[in-house]
Amino acid sequence: METLPRIGAATADVLAVLLDDPGPRWGLELIKLTGRPSGTIYPLLDRLERAGWVESSWDDDTTRRGPRRRLYTLTPDGAEAARDVVRRARTRAVRPPFAPPRGAGATG
Repeated sequence: METLPRIGAATADVLAVLLDDPGPRWGLELIKLTGRPSGTIYPLLDRLERAGWVESSWDDDTTRRGPRRRLYTLTPDGAEAARDVVRRARTRAVRPPFAPPRGAGATG
């Protein structure tokens, strides 16, 4: 499994959704659940797959109407890495913004 050179908020969002349910997810579902556009999600899934974090396959449900879905699941190593990424992203998200100490810059 390769390390990803850049892991942004969109990547953390997709990984969090994939971790929430170990079953396969399809692209449009990930778009709806993350609120991210298709132009972000599909290249991101491709990058995750090339890095070995995600595996994909075609849906073989012949009873469902519409185009075939490409299904994505985390690999075991990808799931382990994803847990770390999501944990770090959530830690950054809950940190309060920097504020100078009270009284800093006050003239007296």
